[in-house]
Amino acid sequence: MRAAVLHEPGQAPEYREHQDPVADAGTLVRMTAAAIVPLDQLIASGTSYWGRPPVPYVPGDQGVGVVERSAVLAEGTRVFVETRAGRLPRDGSLAERCAVPDDDVVPIPEGVPDPLAAALGMSGVAAWMALTERARTQPGERVVVLGAGGTVGQLAVGLARLLGAERIVGVCRSDAASERATTAGADEVVLLSDDVDALSARLQAAAGGAADVVVDTVFGVAATAASRVLAPFGRLVNIGGLSGDTAEFSSAVLRSRTASVLGYTNALLTAGQRQAALDAVFTYAAAGRLTVGHEVLPLAEAADAWRRQATGDAGVRLVLVP
Repeated sequence: MRAAVLHEPGQAPEYREHQDPVADAGTLVRMTAAAIVPLDQLIASGTSYWGRPPVPYVPGDQGVGVVERSAVLAEGTRVFVETRAGRLPRDGSLAERCAVPDDDVVPIPEGVPDPLAAALGMSGVAAWMALTERARTQPGERVVVLGAGGTVGQLAVGLARLLGAERIVGVCRSDAASERATTAGADEVVLLSDDVDALSARLQAAAGGAADVVVDTVFGVAATAASRVLAPFGRLVNIGGLSGDTAEFSSAVLRSRTASVLGYTNALLTAGQRQAALDAVFTYAAAGRLTVGHEVLPLAEAADAWRRQATGDAGVRLVLVP
């Protein structure tokens, strides 16, 4: 089969011939769309806490395809797969075929195009779980999304709207990101600043006084500023650190408001939790109520797409199709 194959950590994968996957105890899927996500590049760098990946291997933590052989699903079933490529010694989704354990396959409902399903994927799961399981977002609450122009951020904005948020404020780095956040459903967008006092004041004004929920994909100064505008019993859920690995929180502020600072990762989900979250996200997408910016490219252009993603300037989720 043809695949994007990584030979050296830190380099871009090469489009070439690669051995076919073997699904002795799992499901074999003919891939139709696979997104390049930041997790793919973190794993492929060899610098993550998973260590050096077992090169050569095919990256691609997730994707969409059609079942060719399975003990649990009918041939031809359209599915989403999570591969854990690089985290475990197996190949991933940036290929014509992929083999995964049966528990890592989730059927996709009609009405969701394959590229959109691939773009939503685990980013949609992260946004959904942060808002529901961690923040327990309620109708009528005010939500702030830090990094609202990114894929997870756009989905957090859209899902917050679907969950009945009264007001949604996005924080973005650029005008282009602000436009994406507004398109996703943000009522107002605040540009990110290194001045934490000024950023806190702008957030407070934009949120109408205080925020009940903060979904944070960036951390750093933005998280510090957002923590200062939490409402009584407010919740800040961190799901990323694009602006750094540290932030400062005031004990007095958190205690005076009985506020919560929470973490979230997809890595600790059970198969049942992942399926329930994907079902929710795909159901909204099938109804035309949830989408996210994405660009479709041929798998043969994997190396160029990989480099674009690495710069952080792609702007939208890059989805590769065989």
